[in-house]
Amino acid sequence: MKIFISTLFLFISLLGYAQVEEDSAYTYIPRPTFKRGEYLEYKATFGIFTVGKGTFQIQPTLHKVKNRICYKLDSYGKTSGFVDWLAGVDDHWGAYVDTSSLVTHIAYRTLVEGKYRKNEVVYFDFEEDSIRVKDFDFESSTYKEPEKFEMERLSREFMSGFLYLRTVDFSQLQKGDTVEIYSFLEDTFYDFKIVMWGREELKTKAGKFKSVKFIPVMPDNNTFEEGSSIIAWFSDDENKIPLKVEAKMFIGHAGIELIAYDNLSKPPGIVD
Repeated sequence: MKIFISTLFLFISLLGYAQVEEDSAYTYIPRPTFKRGEYLEYKATFGIFTVGKGTFQIQPTLHKVKNRICYKLDSYGKTSGFVDWLAGVDDHWGAYVDTSSLVTHIAYRTLVEGKYRKNEVVYFDFEEDSIRVKDFDFESSTYKEPEKFEMERLSREFMSGFLYLRTVDFSQLQKGDTVEIYSFLEDTFYDFKIVMWGREELKTKAGKFKSVKFIPVMPDNNTFEEGSSIIAWFSDDENKIPLKVEAKMFIGHAGIELIAYDNLSKPPGIVD
């Protein structure tokens, strides 16, 4: 059960993995849909039980990486109750994302999932079109030699991809439109598709929103069923925040849902 919590919180941002055809990794992208200090909070469910919560925040302060001004993004996922006692999850994902082009310069993961541990730092080099992954060796208490991967296309990890997705004009999407996805995670590049499935009003613990519904076509994996096993709703307003995810897994049904938000860039599309 431990793996589904971190997988679901990761999927908050999965739609943002899209590869984009840009002239440069530093092509300016307008960003009217989010701002520093934004905070989103979610609950995680398995069946009828609440089993954890997750948060996403754009930190209020800016940072400099490679002489580029960056947002610092942080996302946390943690189990609670009986699940925490059986197979606790306490994950932290972070990234330094260029404020101009929304590409990632550095990403990192600190994962605690039952007995499993992972501490990883990923460096994106757009001059060399390469990605370097440093994995921590817990036996020697040092980082291993970095593993290098060549970027054949401009790649975004999931945190920067989430911000990039929110610059897309949802109003131009029609039911059945498909977005081709190119992603990098851990040591692998992925190709898969996401289908826009329609618009509807969605009730959440944070309010009732106008929403856009997406269904990804999942590749072969050991967690989710093949085909349309995941449904995700994003707010159909200027903020484009993830509202809810439902997932049909081999071990049952799981989901996440927005329960609180703060410091949004625009007023949310709440339905009375």
